[in-house]
Amino acid sequence: MKQILIVERLFDGEAFHQNMAVTIEAGKITAVTAAANVVDTDPNIVNHLAGTLVPGFVDVQVNGGGGALFNDLPSVECIETIGRAHARFGTTGFLPTLITDDVSVMAKAADAVAEAIKHNKAGVLGVHFEGPHLSVPKKGVHPQQFIRKISDEELAIFSRQDLGIKVVTLAPENVSTQVIKSLVKAGVRVCLGHSNADYDTVVAALDAGASGFTHLFNAMSPLGSREPGMVGAALEHQDSWCGLIVDGHHVHSAAAKVAINAKPRGKMMLVTDAMPPVGMSEDASFELFGIKVVRQGDRLNASTGELAGCVLDMVGAVNNSVTMLGLSHDEALRMASMYPAQFLGLEKSLGVVKPGFKADLVLLNSANQVSRTYIGGKIVFAK
Repeated sequence: MKQILIVERLFDGEAFHQNMAVTIEAGKITAVTAAANVVDTDPNIVNHLAGTLVPGFVDVQVNGGGGALFNDLPSVECIETIGRAHARFGTTGFLPTLITDDVSVMAKAADAVAEAIKHNKAGVLGVHFEGPHLSVPKKGVHPQQFIRKISDEELAIFSRQDLGIKVVTLAPENVSTQVIKSLVKAGVRVCLGHSNADYDTVVAALDAGASGFTHLFNAMSPLGSREPGMVGAALEHQDSWCGLIVDGHHVHSAAAKVAINAKPRGKMMLVTDAMPPVGMSEDASFELFGIKVVRQGDRLNASTGELAGCVLDMVGAVNNSVTMLGLSHDEALRMASMYPAQFLGLEKSLGVVKPGFKADLVLLNSANQVSRTYIGGKIVFAK
């Protein structure tokens, strides 16, 4: 069914415009024009919306939400619960993320994602396997008992062609460049993270086809004057993307500013690294591989002391980027939509508001909070 959204303000991915009309048919944007040009007044088609319409947010690292953790219940129902929780905060596309676990859990997660994609479950773009081929010294809260060398079983899962966009985070000191090349050939976007690798090892992995870094600065060898480490390689490399957690806990604002200034425009993207409490009550706690994780305000800590993911949501990450980092609102919005879409190779369908693109849209109110979320032109959240 055709619908026309007439909005006070539109951010199309490049610039803000006043009093615009966005026409949607069959889940896609078919026209973007000045509202004055709209002649149709049918109330069943035309919707007048107060606020700012922006491209839907794309999150490449989502472990949980709405009380659900993908590792605990790798199922389509769990993915749907996570998607609903994050849609409240403007996420219209996401990668359910499985952290380090047994290969049998990985297989179940892959099956669930394949089923979700087959049935076009709202927002599911693919899957992110964060581990298990990581570095023990930089494991964070990942369970050490499941960290291991890569085997044919994992390679078979990573090589499946029914999983949508595939991202694998690995430590390059534990995975050979030959294996990285084979993963890239199988359609995997290889990210580097949870790693104690030296600079030369990271550069070799990039040369082999790795294209991203998972939660820059966190759980990776730091930048030093004589040992650039993974952080130094990430900031130097011009063609790779970096995920950045802007919650005020994972990365100091000064370090985040330095990183953004070092990378070419478009190569830094916002991620949430979200855990089950997103969308839940303030006192929500949960268990991660038998370890209690406690929420204290907007911070999650394991009982063993480590940061344990986030209660960050995407609209929160956008607004934090403005208030904490001093970014313009338009650039923060691009870091949440256009740039992650480009990283995933979806720049021709997501991340901007223009004809031919999927109608994944978010309506922000005057306080830049989400009042409505559309996926494929359908309202999936409305206040």
